[in-house]
Amino acid sequence: MKHDIIETTDLTHCHALRRTVFIEEQNVSEAEEMDGLDHEAIHLLATCDGTPVGTARLLLRGETGKIGRVAVLRTHRGTGLGAAIMRMAEEVLRSRPGVTQLYLSAQTHALPFYEKLGYTAYGPEYDDAGIPHRDMEKRLRS
Repeated sequence: MKHDIIETTDLTHCHALRRTVFIEEQNVSEAEEMDGLDHEAIHLLATCDGTPVGTARLLLRGETGKIGRVAVLRTHRGTGLGAAIMRMAEEVLRSRPGVTQLYLSAQTHALPFYEKLGYTAYGPEYDDAGIPHRDMEKRLRS
């Protein structure tokens, strides 16, 4: 299974993937998922044989790169695609001048996934869209 991951400005597939994973599977409201920040973000799209199967959204906040909206279709989970999307996100953010740390808001069930990628959880658990989350961070080496 060969995955390709690119930066894209065409959000049609990114939105469709987020709708499937977050709105349909996880019952996140459309208003919470489509939060109005997409226009200022960098979007990644993962495909398998040309079919969209994963996405992520990157926001620049001063020296912090925020990785969010990481979504992989159920049929492609466990294939290493999520980790590949995260590596690409880190590469993209590392290439932006002044970005020294990464931040994400992880669903608590995904903490071990992000910990394996070098992220450290901090602060208390909190509710986001009816799903327990914790903040995580990772410092970038220069």
